[in-house]
Amino acid sequence: MSLREQIDKSIKEAMLEKKKDELQALRSIKSMILLASTKEGGTGDISEDEEMAILKKAAKQRRDSIKVYEEQGREDLANEEKTELSVIEKFLPSMMSEEDVLALVDSVINDLGASGMGDMGKVMPESIKRAKGQADNQLISKIVREKLSS
Repeated sequence: MSLREQIDKSIKEAMLEKKKDELQALRSIKSMILLASTKEGGTGDISEDEEMAILKKAAKQRRDSIKVYEEQGREDLANEEKTELSVIEKFLPSMMSEEDVLALVDSVINDLGASGMGDMGKVMPESIKRAKGQADNQLISKIVREKLSS
């Protein structure tokens, strides 16, 4: 089942169960995907990778908003963003643990024969590629820096 079909099914379920907040988040996701598929020069179809990139971007935006709202003491708005984030995360692949990222980075460093910070430009893109979107790039960067600087 494609992501669009999953979202449509979830929208129907949320409507039947009268889950207003979840329905709003699902409609927002669907809107983002439709906008991307109909943008200028678009064919009307987007790949699964592009759909996942849209969801990851939306999740990152929600996390950033939550942080800002919490710093400003706006728990009401932060809670709305948390609800939307939880809905978005249902459609994202599960994230790798820090231990898994450590193992992945070790593997990349060994495969590339990297030995110092000068190799960061080789190790980072390969690590991100192998993580396939299942690890936060900031975490990967932090681990790569630690490994290459020691």
